Amino acid sequence: MTTKGQTTIPLEVREFLKVGAGDRLGYEFVDGKVMLVPKNRSALEFAGALHVPNRAPVSVESMNEALDEGIAERFGRARDRD
Repeated sequence: MTTKGQTTIPLEVREFLKVGAGDRLGYEFVDGKVMLVPKNRSALEFAGALHVPNRAPVSVESMNEALDEGIAERFGRARDRD
């Protein structure tokens, strides 16, 4: 590590992450470890990543309801404001 806190990422790791000069990287803490994560991916690269064959389509309204329920379960219900 340099005095500026910089490190050299080995070629093998750069190739695995498909990153190069000018690409952005992030660090995530998971179970007491630090993960190096590329931040330069286009949203288009994830197209179809969640596709499940023969699954029925879901409406945006249904997705919003599921998100609201998940947030409420995780963080507790918000107080009624009315």
